[in-house]
Amino acid sequence: MKQAVHKLEISTRGQGLYEFTATINEWVAGQKMQTGLLTVFCRHTSASLLIQENADPTVRRDIKAYFDRLAPEDGPYEHNYEGLDDMPAHLKTALTQVQLSIPVMNGSLVLGTWQGIYLFEHRVHPHRRGIVLHLIGD
Repeated sequence: MKQAVHKLEISTRGQGLYEFTATINEWVAGQKMQTGLLTVFCRHTSASLLIQENADPTVRRDIKAYFDRLAPEDGPYEHNYEGLDDMPAHLKTALTQVQLSIPVMNGSLVLGTWQGIYLFEHRVHPHRRGIVLHLIGD
């Protein structure tokens, strides 16, 4: 059994979904493991991870709009130290996830035809987000 760990940094331009499947695929292929499990971890409390459709961009727009309705910036929040988008960003992260587990078979991620891996940025301003990849396998 082998293990490999890698840190990524994803720059965002503000709220939205940022696909980084190709970056992960390239790294996994370079590890030369045929079978295993990849953990993708987001090191933040105001951004999260999603596996979602990567063919139609309207899916990403609808997801963002839905979460904006669930956690609006003008809500009655006590926590707003970093601006009006601060607490809604934490709520959106709480409703999604900061860790994904993806099987690896034949040296590749086992994703569906239309699935992509996304960083879901919940803050209005650009950020640089840290992602950790951990692959275990043979």
